Amino acid sequence: MSGDSAHLEEAAERPPPSLSREAAIDLYWLPLGAGGHSVRLNGRLYEGVAARLGHRPVFDLYHSALEVRVPEGQFVIEQAPIRGRNGAERGVVAEGAVGSRWVGRLRIFRYELRRWRNGVIPDVAEAVESPRRLSADLEQAGRVLALVPSVPTPVWGRDELHAGEMWNSNSVIAWLVARAGLEAGSIRPPAHGRAPGWKAGLVVAHRQDPARAQAAAMSLRPVDSLR
Repeated sequence: MSGDSAHLEEAAERPPPSLSREAAIDLYWLPLGAGGHSVRLNGRLYEGVAARLGHRPVFDLYHSALEVRVPEGQFVIEQAPIRGRNGAERGVVAEGAVGSRWVGRLRIFRYELRRWRNGVIPDVAEAVESPRRLSADLEQAGRVLALVPSVPTPVWGRDELHAGEMWNSNSVIAWLVARAGLEAGSIRPPAHGRAPGWKAGLVVAHRQDPARAQAAAMSLRPVDSLR
């Protein structure tokens, strides 16, 4: 075990009272395709078709990300397209395919899951009704960070886990928030907005017996395996 890892575990087990308030879990809602005209256009076309098929109004689509602060540092948690090969610098803990496992052999059709120390949320300036403080509890913040490597990584845009809707970045955030013991079901996107995939994350997170899921989350050390 490295000296840095040992220090983090020691801090997790006995957080000094003076640092106990240095914790936060903030949720950011970013318009789908912020900073990218192609993604935004495709998102609008998708929502237009979905609204017509569902006989409902058209909503704005949102992508979510988390910013978690603990005494050991600040971390950005987000699912996003792979950006270069220096994944360790971005705190990448997992990857998955986009669209299908077959095309996922190509790097352009893969996503990465980041737990990025001192990272940034791209286009955070375009976030709407954000940040939303979900918790200032140190143990809950640590649990979120510890759970990131355990997030399911099915094919993006598909319902491989049979949750009733596609898995995407919103599914990741919903899964983490629910598994960490926060009230994820009451979280809503900005006014006139929709967050496809959020329900999928909740469904998958709650498939376990609630008591066992909570016990599993509590058994994780708040800053285990941080990079």
